Amino acid sequence: MSQSLTLKEDYSPLYFLASLGAGGLAVSFFMYLNFLLPHPTTPMVTANALFSWGSAHPTYLPLVGGALAGILFFAYKHITLLFWNIRQFRLFKHTAAFETLKQTNGEVSLMALPLTYAMTINVAFVLGATFVPNLWSVIEWLFPLALLAFLGVGLYALRVYGTYLTRLIITGNFNPTTNNNFSQLLAIFAFSMVGVGFAAPGAMSSLPLVSALGIFGAVFFSVLAITLAFLKTVFAMRDIFAQGIHAETSVSLWVMIPILTLLGITVIRVSFGVAHNFMGLSHGANWFLFLLGSTVLSLQLMFGWIGYRVMKQVGYFNTYIHGCTRSPVSFAIICPGVALFVFGFFFLMTGLVANNIVSLYSPLFYGLLAPLVWVQWLTVRTFFTLSKKLL
Repeated sequence: MSQSLTLKEDYSPLYFLASLGAGGLAVSFFMYLNFLLPHPTTPMVTANALFSWGSAHPTYLPLVGGALAGILFFAYKHITLLFWNIRQFRLFKHTAAFETLKQTNGEVSLMALPLTYAMTINVAFVLGATFVPNLWSVIEWLFPLALLAFLGVGLYALRVYGTYLTRLIITGNFNPTTNNNFSQLLAIFAFSMVGVGFAAPGAMSSLPLVSALGIFGAVFFSVLAITLAFLKTVFAMRDIFAQGIHAETSVSLWVMIPILTLLGITVIRVSFGVAHNFMGLSHGANWFLFLLGSTVLSLQLMFGWIGYRVMKQVGYFNTYIHGCTRSPVSFAIICPGVALFVFGFFFLMTGLVANNIVSLYSPLFYGLLAPLVWVQWLTVRTFFTLSKKLL
């Protein structure tokens, strides 16, 4: 990416999705370490656990190093793209194009900012866990800070969306002719990201008050996301059936995949927090996690299948991914790939391994993991393709 590239009126807040996708890919490499390496004394893998395990198993150090390199590289891309977008957005705010944007349905694209900021907190947490020794010894001091950080991003998201929603309620100038897609789900995506962030301290903190605050924040933003998702999906499908889907934004059919991942992980984390801090149990019910994972994964595959067929028919991949046509909306394709990989990993571990349906490290386990790795590889390749073309 050229750091001197200035777009001004040609800029779109949807360029933040490039930074978002890079952050998601960093988290995806963390999944290997968190799920495949033992960390019996902490709910997530830490730098201490990595060092201890690596010292005892030097043969596997190249694989661990590869995962750590993936985390570092995409975290670096996330941060550099974040600062580039912040600079571009500041310039964009002083243009006539920005004033026009605020009077159209496209104002919802501003929700890409809090969405990406919430991802930045997650990336920082992953970097701290994997590279800062003894971090877990002070984790109970960090959880309240994480709650404050997500509260700040959540309030910002509410202000941005509240301004947009208030304008629509007062003026009634929502344009259904440009709503023949799922782009309005970007707001739901942002609220879901904030919700899953709150759920992390809710699940992992041993202090009942901190856990309760995290769970409340997770429930608040998740309920908001689910309510809006129902309304926006109904409206979008009505306009799609009436006009046919807009080719450039047909990728928005896949936005429900990361939303489902975030909501699914939120429920898993909340169940852990409730079981640990309010019921005195070591973990939640494994049968529930299997049913939840099966439901979420089924919905994701349904949206993935329908979206793929539609995008293939309208030539989206040949035009906007591999073709010469430039569209910042195309960065939205990174998040579904990351989300399917991440939740697939969650389902494999909490739904199948935890219920003794699949044995960890067995041939069947790696056979089920293989298609997830393939999805991750396709997503990484697509990220580089889009970065080269658009940035």
